Amino acid sequence: MQIVDRKDIENRLLFYWSKLYSKTIKLGKDYINAQKTIIILFTDYEIKGLEKIEKYFSKWHICEDEYKNIILTKNLEIYILELPKFEKYTNTNLKLNAWVKFITNPGGITMDDMENNKSLKEAKQVLQQISDDEKEQYLAEQRLMYIMDQKAIEAAGFDKGKEEGLKEGLKKGKKTKAEEIAKAMLKQNIDLTIIISCTGLTENEIKSLK
Repeated sequence: MQIVDRKDIENRLLFYWSKLYSKTIKLGKDYINAQKTIIILFTDYEIKGLEKIEKYFSKWHICEDEYKNIILTKNLEIYILELPKFEKYTNTNLKLNAWVKFITNPGGITMDDMENNKSLKEAKQVLQQISDDEKEQYLAEQRLMYIMDQKAIEAAGFDKGKEEGLKEGLKKGKKTKAEEIAKAMLKQNIDLTIIISCTGLTENEIKSLK
């Protein structure tokens, strides 16, 4: 999930994918044993360069320039969901639409949305359990605070370049909050790759917090 547009999401996606993909090849094994690796990105903004794609959900592979129907490898798959496009380009995939509604507003999910969607029902139940658990609730509150801070940074940051002092202050403040979130997530034994994706910190920065 990417809350703020850091202008480098394409490179970050490939980096995260490569880290996961490399882990599917065990030491001493042949490359033929590499497993299909899928990255799913949710953005709370429209990605620059994808404006002409009139749908909120896009699927990406590596293909040849002229023979676009020929995919080089099926081991790489990237899914991008641009949440601001959801209302404009809601598609006919009812299950996917219901999941996006759940992500953007869990309280707005109706019985119709959950009809014939067992996984969505289970997710709503888990969310309720989390909200009842004091420790998980604390983590969720910290995450919400981080998102609000990121939004504030985004609002101020688009006037970038006006004052270098303000820019540096925001940068330090964002990193401090990210470190707090990372510490809380580490205590919950959340996977390192997920922490990197949520906070934007590097693997070494996170490990130094232990």
